[in-house]
Amino acid sequence: MNKRTRLGRAIAVLAAVVVGGGVVTPTPASAIPPDFDHVVYWNDVLLDAFRTSNGPPTTLSRAGAMMHLAMYDTSISLGRSGTPYLARVSPIPNFSYDRDTNLDIAAHDVLRAVFPAQSAYFTTKYNEARQADPPIGEPGPEGWSRSVGETAAQNIINARANDRSANNAGYTASEAAGQWRPTGSGAAVGPNWGNVTPFALTSGSQFRPPLPGGFSTVSAMLTSSAYAAQVNEVKRLGSATAPATDRNADQTKLAFFWANDVSGTYKPPGQLFEHTQIVASQRTTDTPRLFALVAMAMADAAIAAWDAKYNTSIDLWRPESAIAEPQSDGNSATVPNPAWRPLSVDRNGTRFSPPFPAYVSGHATFAGAWAGVMKRYYGTDAVGFVATTEDPNAAGVTRSFSSFSAAATENARSRVFLGVHYQWDADAGLSTGDAVANRVFSTYLR
Repeated sequence: MNKRTRLGRAIAVLAAVVVGGGVVTPTPASAIPPDFDHVVYWNDVLLDAFRTSNGPPTTLSRAGAMMHLAMYDTSISLGRSGTPYLARVSPIPNFSYDRDTNLDIAAHDVLRAVFPAQSAYFTTKYNEARQADPPIGEPGPEGWSRSVGETAAQNIINARANDRSANNAGYTASEAAGQWRPTGSGAAVGPNWGNVTPFALTSGSQFRPPLPGGFSTVSAMLTSSAYAAQVNEVKRLGSATAPATDRNADQTKLAFFWANDVSGTYKPPGQLFEHTQIVASQRTTDTPRLFALVAMAMADAAIAAWDAKYNTSIDLWRPESAIAEPQSDGNSATVPNPAWRPLSVDRNGTRFSPPFPAYVSGHATFAGAWAGVMKRYYGTDAVGFVATTEDPNAAGVTRSFSSFSAAATENARSRVFLGVHYQWDADAGLSTGDAVANRVFSTYLR
């Protein structure tokens, strides 16, 4: 393979270093190899932006889709075969066009639009990429042009300008048993995100799962044996003080491996982008298309998950509320324990649950969408890889998987061991995510 197609996984070289407080130190230009893949390079820059912005999975996944779709349309416009996401951009006559230069400017322009506070950093990374990999060949009569990448970026920025992602209307929490309320980790995050215009779905509710346990009312759910089983499983396995006879060492390790909820990490979508890099580095891959498919699926997975969280009659409370609150749920098989806390913990040692309803699990929906795209793209689920994390409670830990689905299933299950989700959150999230992936893969970027 030549320098325009070779992947050369060099995360240690390309990735920036995260230091205290989520500050990112740029990589020196001299450290960037001249044979790097520009899609992977900008995916690493995107993950830097995730760490620094410390945003929720909703806004981060939207940013990822915007950047990668702009890069994909740039690639399609400059000779790659395939169907563009928005439009094929026509080059201006009498200019020469370097594909990688235009990929760089497409990513740069989108990132500056969605993370304006980090504009200087993105310009630095653009300049580093251009120094490390200048255009090949001779310029046209009018010189080299970046207009294809600039136009592809502006197309996606314009398309998302009124997608309802800026709706910051508040959320009125309920004190009724079963319904979500703040648990001390902040106000409700993203209560309107289920109404954001999707990238591929017809609406956020297109693949909405049945209500928790299939119950139609909160009271029917709370008094059921199925609900008691869900609560008591998390109470036993997800407690901060669970003995090894209930949650073994490996289950504790995998709970933190998949978490990446705390500040300064690349958050759940970032971990799955990292795993996409790992797999792509080992196999022949059209990186603009693969990363665009993964990014679009995860962005719509967030919309679908947040629709299920907030736009139904059961905004399910977290296990922390279900177990620790002294109020009665009307179920004799659940016994309140005010001292119970989840295994989940932030950098300050404070136990916490993410500040939004439990059903469905965002982690599980992202995982289902990711695995769904990966197995369809590669034509098989049976692809082995070694996965990584940057959660501070699992520093240096890797985990090996024999399939994409195995990784996604463990990701979903990890939330029970972390004490922040019920198993039906995980199951419904996985199925919703796979439905999103099927829609994305079968309909777009063909």
